[in-house]
Amino acid sequence: MDFEKTYAAYRPLLHSIAYRMLGTFSEAEDLVQDVFADYSLLDASDIHNEKAYLVRMVTNRSINLSQSARKRREVYVGQWLPEPNVGRMVTDHAVMDPAELYVQHESISYALLVMLEQLSAVERAVFVLRESLAYDYDEIAACLQKTETNCRKIYSRSKEKLQKERELLPINTVKAEPLVVTFMEAAATGDYDKLVALLTEEAVLVSDGGGKVRAAIFAIISRARVMAFLQGVIPRTFLGDGHRFTVVNGQAGVVIMKDGKPRSVISFQLDPENQHFERIFVMLNPDKLKHVLAE
Repeated sequence: MDFEKTYAAYRPLLHSIAYRMLGTFSEAEDLVQDVFADYSLLDASDIHNEKAYLVRMVTNRSINLSQSARKRREVYVGQWLPEPNVGRMVTDHAVMDPAELYVQHESISYALLVMLEQLSAVERAVFVLRESLAYDYDEIAACLQKTETNCRKIYSRSKEKLQKERELLPINTVKAEPLVVTFMEAAATGDYDKLVALLTEEAVLVSDGGGKVRAAIFAIISRARVMAFLQGVIPRTFLGDGHRFTVVNGQAGVVIMKDGKPRSVISFQLDPENQHFERIFVMLNPDKLKHVLAE
């Protein structure tokens, strides 16, 4: 077994699975490292398909960990949001690190990651393997030690749960970028009429402070209430002392800076016509921003 080669080849894939399953970078990273540590001790002659074996290890451990994490989130202060996957807005992919390029290409939209919290651990595993990674049902069945028929039913049930809210969203960075730029310009200038025009009537804003910093305890629903909230926080701390446009889970977003460090990450969900924001997600919990680079 060439362990270093195996690690380099499959770590990005395994991390992407764990992140989709858990919604946190730190837990995903720890889980993947534990998997590779245990895998290095196995007899390679007993393993006929490295990729399938590693995917099964990561998926099943993610299921176990997500079940315990769900209990912890029941006592979480305020709204729980996944950790944002913050990349860089670059056009020259040739200069990007291969692992970073993989993550950006294989990114799952933040809005969909939030929606996945509606699913059970097993439903989430089946959905991630099927929808995000295009696994066949026989591969999913072997991974989860279930029948193909059962996996098909689980996947169908998962999609039904998610689409009760709305159709699954595509990556839409190109269409979102000018709207995000306009949002920040309007916020910086206090042009609240322009901000209002960016929101749908049923717009929702969700912020996650985790009890570490001030944030709205409940989701703020409707254009009028979102605007009232923004008008209250923008003149104070919302804009920090600077910002940079970035890519959050494959879509246009913003990192707000304060004293040279990331203070918050803002991501958006567009409406079906890609003309307005119907969801705004504001990550403020400093524990979930540790992996976000200042530049």
